[in-house]
Amino acid sequence: MECPHLSSSVCIAPDSAKFPNGSPSSWCCSVCRSNKSPWVCLTCSSVHCGRYVNGHAKKHYEDAQITLPNHKRSEKQEKAQHTVCMDCSSYSTYCYRCDDFVVNDTKLGLVQKVREHLQNLENSAFTADRHRKRKLLENSSLNSKLLKVNGSATAICATGLRNLGNTCFMNAILQSLSNIEQFCCYFKELPAVELRNGKTAGRRTYHTRSQGDNNVSLVEEFRKTLCALWQGSQTAFSPESLFYVVWKIMPNFRGYQQQDAHEFMRYLLDHLHLELQGGFNGVSRSAILQENSALSANNKCCINGASTVVTAIFGGILQNEVNCLICGTESRKFDPFLDLSLDIPSQFRSKRSKNQESGPVCSLRDCLRSFTDLEELDETELYMCHKCKKKQKSTKKFWIQKLPKVLCLHLKRFHWTAYLRNKVDTYVEFPLRGLDMKCYLLEPENSGPESCLYDLAAVVVHHGSGVGSGHYTAYATHEGRWFHFNDSTVTMTDEETVGKAKAYILFYVERQARAGSDKL
Repeated sequence: MECPHLSSSVCIAPDSAKFPNGSPSSWCCSVCRSNKSPWVCLTCSSVHCGRYVNGHAKKHYEDAQITLPNHKRSEKQEKAQHTVCMDCSSYSTYCYRCDDFVVNDTKLGLVQKVREHLQNLENSAFTADRHRKRKLLENSSLNSKLLKVNGSATAICATGLRNLGNTCFMNAILQSLSNIEQFCCYFKELPAVELRNGKTAGRRTYHTRSQGDNNVSLVEEFRKTLCALWQGSQTAFSPESLFYVVWKIMPNFRGYQQQDAHEFMRYLLDHLHLELQGGFNGVSRSAILQENSALSANNKCCINGASTVVTAIFGGILQNEVNCLICGTESRKFDPFLDLSLDIPSQFRSKRSKNQESGPVCSLRDCLRSFTDLEELDETELYMCHKCKKKQKSTKKFWIQKLPKVLCLHLKRFHWTAYLRNKVDTYVEFPLRGLDMKCYLLEPENSGPESCLYDLAAVVVHHGSGVGSGHYTAYATHEGRWFHFNDSTVTMTDEETVGKAKAYILFYVERQARAGSDKL
């Protein structure tokens, strides 16, 4: 939103000495001393907590609107309104009078200058914190960040992702994809691309929707994010540059409202696939096409043209069989897929937890069986039979003609009713290793003994009651250890905890691929 109040509200110097010490994301509210969700007033540089903590930032604005009598009101008081503040974690700007986030700037660019100054303070604090932690690791064998592996101490190098304002849906997907080794390694090995030149070369900038820059690359920003996640040089990485590109090329995800993680994953993979097909900014088209042709040689699943790393790893093929119940005519169609969306069988939908009641627990195999079982289409889905020359009752059945290297399974937890979208909160039991997909293949006799076995690599979980609310986290395995990714917080966990999660998206990796015998 273009805010008309910036000129009267942004009054502080970008390098104001009035700012508190320490990293901006950890600044404390001047009223309640909470360090959760700090916001800085761009009129007077005072720091207060956000409306979802104790709301002192909003109260600061409201108190400032209690005006003096006209004859006692000075010109300075008339001008300074304390209406605009900045989030000290995501650096987004908000106007209380407009009651919306701000995307424009003052004529002198003061908002961007304050933002850059806060970023510099944050980076300096992280550098100092990193040196301090390094000394602690050197001096203490009992440090909580150490784990005994084969008798030696190993530091946890996982990095969290900062929430930029209801971006947990994006963070959970990025963390999951970063732990799929083949997929992640491909992007990390791509050459770096410099998207900026001149005065802004090498400078980390904060983007807004109002900028007219079309020189963006989803592949490049995705590559940078993956590289940052396992370097171990910082506790949390802020993916604002990637989020900016998402805003530019995926309009559905603009703004700061909660989004569906599965929908975001599909958009992300589709756009990565399209950009890799044509080459991306700064990398020659011939180099990308050479990579793609090598992938296509070993992969028959091509979506919208040539194969890329997206289809080579996530791409599979379904055979859709439809039979007319009147004349018996059979129709077959082959459809490529990047993921399978599975219904939770209706007989299990009232069971919310594993131990809630007696009786069978819904398993992933139940969902797969429901997906591939013979189904009679209802009256609203009549099949146009070419032999009968009219719509007839029919049956439908899916077979998997080709399994992907990474099998992505999406459990349909959100269903539309007459007025709203409800969540199916049923616990679904899933294997952590040894998922056998052979019985769902069209020609199982042509598959090897272990080519149909899959081991779990990552799980995305939705916490809450609705698609437009709640919170997303992810579990993923890295070098034999399980981690829980909750935005900027990363903790180690165990298989038992992972197995109890109410999965929303499951990423299974082909066992042969994990062993490294089948390389791209």
